Amino acid sequence: MSRIYGVNLISRMSGAITDTIVSAIPKTTISGNKTQKRIDWIGEKFSSPENRLILGVSALMTQPFIDAQNKKVDEETRKVSVARTVAKIIAGTLTGYYVRAGCIKLIDEMTKLPSEVKNPNSFGGKLRMLFTPDDAKTGALKSLKKYKNALGTTISLVVMLFTNFLIDAPLTKYLTNLFTDKFIKPKDQKGGTVNE
Repeated sequence: MSRIYGVNLISRMSGAITDTIVSAIPKTTISGNKTQKRIDWIGEKFSSPENRLILGVSALMTQPFIDAQNKKVDEETRKVSVARTVAKIIAGTLTGYYVRAGCIKLIDEMTKLPSEVKNPNSFGGKLRMLFTPDDAKTGALKSLKKYKNALGTTISLVVMLFTNFLIDAPLTKYLTNLFTDKFIKPKDQKGGTVNE
């Protein structure tokens, strides 16, 4: 019973903190045709894979430096921590980007309109229209591209449940070992570094 109370208390506290942060952000209204066009362009051009790249690059530009400045641990531990962080970011970004982009491309190939398929009644034609919504076939769907991106992103989340273990984790381990070997040179018995 006390454990559930503790979880509820943490949940309420995190909700209160989030509400405080959100209410502190000033309210703004976007006005102007140029600004609106830029926002629309970003919404059209940047989908889930590009967002993952942006997150990866920004993480790569900040997190390793934070680990490198951690004075609570010794220098060797800091270097290993930096190597592990860089490896996680690179592996996660590459895997996340390519899985998302691949799933969106796959959905794009399986969301064709009847006018885009040579023989819509064949097996190949039906496969190429497998995820095409009925609204798109009649022309009632406003943005088929947004539908494809959303469906591809959803499927990529399921795929990443497996790729995290099959690709991401082994790649992170490999890169961590590679970077650790580069950051921390083996020491000889006299206390110096071994020349390579």
